[in-house]
Amino acid sequence: MSATTPSAPQSGPFARECELLRRMLYRGEFEVTEAPAPVRLAPQAFAQTVDIDLGDVAVGSGRLVILYDPAGQPSWQGTTRVIAYIDADVDLEVAADPVLPEVGWDWLVEALEEANATADALGGTVTQINSRSFGVMDEREPEGRLQVRASWTPKEMDLVPHATAWALLAASACGLAPTATGISTISTRR
Repeated sequence: MSATTPSAPQSGPFARECELLRRMLYRGEFEVTEAPAPVRLAPQAFAQTVDIDLGDVAVGSGRLVILYDPAGQPSWQGTTRVIAYIDADVDLEVAADPVLPEVGWDWLVEALEEANATADALGGTVTQINSRSFGVMDEREPEGRLQVRASWTPKEMDLVPHATAWALLAASACGLAPTATGISTISTRR
């Protein structure tokens, strides 16, 4: 993970949590980078992107955004909102399976539970894509994709479990094998 200067203001307890997120270690297939965070949605924000590769093959990507408003926002039902996005390549057969959206959502719920990331106001969408190209693009192979977009409000200001859940979801969506300690090798550096 490369460190960059945050693009949104951070102070107080939120700044301390962002610093912990910057120091997290992810599995070897993940390239996590701090990204510009949206500055209009909340007084403070943090964002990371992930590119997931198996060898030389890109199998997925994603974005994690954490918004913080000390005054709270009614639609969030709290002061902090986590927004997670994952886009993963899947086999065409998997992309055509009618239960894929439910499976993708279950992966998110399981990731939150496994990471001990307690959340309120959980919502989102799961999209399955099965695309074929035509005309001058007909030589392209058919493509299957799974996209998960979700947001939730952490019950506590401990954000590491929520980033861990995002990474666990990404690993599941991209079909990565579990590691000896679960699905992800995420921890904070000492």
